[in-house]
Amino acid sequence: PVSVLFLVLVCLDLEYRVTSAPICAHGDAGCHLLSVSDLFDRVIQHSNRVHSLSSDLYSEFERFLPVRNQIGRATRKCHTSRILTPNGKENAQRTDREELTQVILRLLVSWMDPLLQFHQSVAHNEELSKFSSNKALELSDMVHELKSGVEKVAEKMQLVGIISNSLNGVFPAEASLSSSASNEARHIRDYELLHCFRRDSDKVQNYLKILKCRIVPELGC
Repeated sequence: PVSVLFLVLVCLDLEYRVTSAPICAHGDAGCHLLSVSDLFDRVIQHSNRVHSLSSDLYSEFERFLPVRNQIGRATRKCHTSRILTPNGKENAQRTDREELTQVILRLLVSWMDPLLQFHQSVAHNEELSKFSSNKALELSDMVHELKSGVEKVAEKMQLVGIISNSLNGVFPAEASLSSSASNEARHIRDYELLHCFRRDSDKVQNYLKILKCRIVPELGC
């Protein structure tokens, strides 16, 4: 019985150390080396949370009367429109793996500054709830984390020879929130930003799923 208890304790300790170890692509000291499929699972789950959070914030903004009155006047012009993205699932499946990885990273990089500015805008708007401010900050942080996660996936794919060792042109699309005089104008601006981000976060999670299925075909998806 004592030896059995000792074995159980050793196994539990090993499990704790493995699951609590930091994640890395190269298996450096102190890191738990994950497979490409495992890394994809993690970033896909994270991207799903990002998209869900953006939808929650979008719904929150829709409840504001000034926004409701102006929905028809929303321009829907997104700063990421200059980034060429595959249109539809079939086009994404035909896109080169390096190119699709690059598109995902370009979208994420292009949103980091605008989402930080968005949080600052929401935090200074007394009409919005504390929920909106907290979620806006969380969304900004999560996109940074997702970008880091996708970079780890890219490093792992490069390491095992799935994609080339060069991912060039991952630069942010210049964007900043315009300074609007009225609260109503700021509501519309932030509402349009959320509309654009929700669209792009949906693209990111779909592209990640397609990329995983192409790289790990044994999943049969």
